[in-house]
Amino acid sequence: MADDLSAVAHFLYEAGTLKQARRTGWWMAGVRDPESVAEHSWRTALIASIIAKLEGADPAQAAFLAVWHDSQETRTGDVNHLGKKYAPSADPQAVTADQTAGMPEILAATVRDLVAEYEAKESAEAICARDADKLECMLQGIEYKAQGYENAQRWIDNSRGRLTTETANAIADELLGMGSLDWLRAALGDGAS
Repeated sequence: MADDLSAVAHFLYEAGTLKQARRTGWWMAGVRDPESVAEHSWRTALIASIIAKLEGADPAQAAFLAVWHDSQETRTGDVNHLGKKYAPSADPQAVTADQTAGMPEILAATVRDLVAEYEAKESAEAICARDADKLECMLQGIEYKAQGYENAQRWIDNSRGRLTTETANAIADELLGMGSLDWLRAALGDGAS
């Protein structure tokens, strides 16, 4: 078991690199210091649980899928859509198999199964997690646009157009209809900023 936990410990350090790995597509929109992959994955997991609950799917499973959806980027980096035109993306399942090699089989199999489920795009939870990924990108684009990055509109539009669930589409409409600080005004209860 000690050897197995050594592999887990190695992966935990590896996973930490996602806290520094930047989402590279935002550079094309002019964002100098874009969010990290870890930041994106955290909010994606939160959104996935919300979408899944409202869609009648398992929110914990959807969030679990979302947590792991970009974990392979510790080894591949965040390859944006333009980059994928020139360099085929690595198979997430193959990367995950390498990442989990040597871990206790009960853990390795769970992680491999999660990535396979997400990539298969068939279960209700995977569909919710994938919509969460797109909705989080749209939301980040709205926030960047509010900071003056007008080119983020392309990411807002593209992400909005790729949503599939009724819930994700309804949430997108709500997000697009409000300002990024309306939550603060509502929380203060006085309309002040």
